[in-house]
Amino acid sequence: MPAPPAAVTPASTAPAGTRPPAHSPGPAAPHPSADPAGDVVRWAVFCCALVPVVLVVYGTSLGGAAGTALGLAAVTAVCRVLLRRAERGLRAEAAGPRGRHSHGGRNHRQR
Repeated sequence: MPAPPAAVTPASTAPAGTRPPAHSPGPAAPHPSADPAGDVVRWAVFCCALVPVVLVVYGTSLGGAAGTALGLAAVTAVCRVLLRRAERGLRAEAAGPRGRHSHGGRNHRQR
């Protein structure tokens, strides 16, 4: 099987001695979301609605599709709880030790 051709970059059309623009126009880079867990949950909810519709279109009974939707909704709810708990743990870890009991679980006595 032949190798795919190498990408060829077009030569610059700018006159010699000029600098290219600092930011060339092109496809926008995806920006990181402020709430990645929320994005995951939103996509999961979308799938919870889409999967039963697809199942019914392809001939599955309404009861089977409803059961699938309930199962997906339950899994999505559990995942949401676990993601939120993990986020809280990361925020607490990033905040560092606080208060009187910030010894990190070590005993006061060294043996």
